[in-house]
Amino acid sequence: MKRPSWNELQAVKTIAEQRSFRRAAEVLGLKRSSLSHTIKGLEATLGVRLFHRTTRSVALTEAGEMLIARLTPLLAKMDELLNDVTASGHQPYGTLRISASDAAIRLLLEKVLPTFIQQKPGIEIDLVAQGQLVDIVALGFDAGIRLIEDVPKDMVAIPLSGPLRFVTVASPDYLAWRPKIQHPQDMMQHICLRQRLPGGKRYHWEYQQHEQQLALDVPGSLTLDSSALMVEAAVAGLGIAYVPELYAQPWLASQQLVTLLDDWAIASQGIALYFPQNRHMPVALRLFVDAVKAAPRV
Repeated sequence: MKRPSWNELQAVKTIAEQRSFRRAAEVLGLKRSSLSHTIKGLEATLGVRLFHRTTRSVALTEAGEMLIARLTPLLAKMDELLNDVTASGHQPYGTLRISASDAAIRLLLEKVLPTFIQQKPGIEIDLVAQGQLVDIVALGFDAGIRLIEDVPKDMVAIPLSGPLRFVTVASPDYLAWRPKIQHPQDMMQHICLRQRLPGGKRYHWEYQQHEQQLALDVPGSLTLDSSALMVEAAVAGLGIAYVPELYAQPWLASQQLVTLLDDWAIASQGIALYFPQNRHMPVALRLFVDAVKAAPRV
């Protein structure tokens, strides 16, 4: 059997990631017809179909799932090898795929990437904004960025920020004609923007003052799964939101939002870059880790 080429295998991986021939063709810099022809040729060589195709969607077949599961780590190792060899005598290159929350991406854009991109122009950063915590190894990411409390125990974590305060925020317009809030229990008489956790459970708002701790399942008619969207909804006057302060800072600075119950606020340990331990670290990731360590903490 003819051995598939590197380009053919990369094409399969990209289509599997994008779930679209059109988007995959854009990423690869190919015409959609050329990409389709490449995949048809590969399927003919292997004697199996790799993708179910309809006019609206693309999905892996069982054979395609098996190929991707084993192919992704092999391609990653080949990229590591080529990068290490090249970086020994030239400008380092490669692509870093990072799964992160949108707040973490905002931090990178502000604190890390301006200097890193200028100093390491050969390294491409592919940031994927994901609200839910994902298995970065299984999905082919080099690293992830999440709250330190959410980083899996078998990962290496590098702090990107200092402690991160959670704040209760609302727009002045919302508060103008509603009862004052002086205690977390007062929230039960207000319209709150509730948050759905990745596992499906609704998040209970947490407060602490001295030895007293509360976790409230607040009322509200709108539930979201994104802190960024909760902030936007609060700015629009749709209710009160409870989010990491980082999300709300621009609107607090412009006074479109104000904080409530500051003396009840709790803090997370902060945000961290994390990656698998006990595996060879690509040069690009090692350099990025160094940049994160050198960046100022918020």
